[in-house]
Amino acid sequence: AEYNADNQVSIAAAGAIPPLVELAENGTDDAKVASVKVLGSLAECNADNQVSIAAAGAIPPLVELAKNGTDFAKEATAEALANLARNDDNQILIAAAGAIPPLV
Repeated sequence: AEYNADNQVSIAAAGAIPPLVELAENGTDDAKVASVKVLGSLAECNADNQVSIAAAGAIPPLVELAKNGTDFAKEATAEALANLARNDDNQILIAAAGAIPPLV
């Protein structure tokens, strides 16, 4: 999905966001990293996906990974949260979820 707006739209329209959020929250460590990378790619430069990902409940599990995930998960999560934070409302949700301390 990265750098391809058509793919970002198609993937989101196919219903991929909720299962990716579920994997980010409850998957194996490898599945968490993979799902977070995909969520970050879907959010990159795509305002609709940024809103949809947040609406699917992704921010709390991403913040949890930023705090307690593996090093790879923390890196992927920082990038995903940066992409989500391009949306002003998401900035508020990300801060309210406690993401700033583990990212600084």
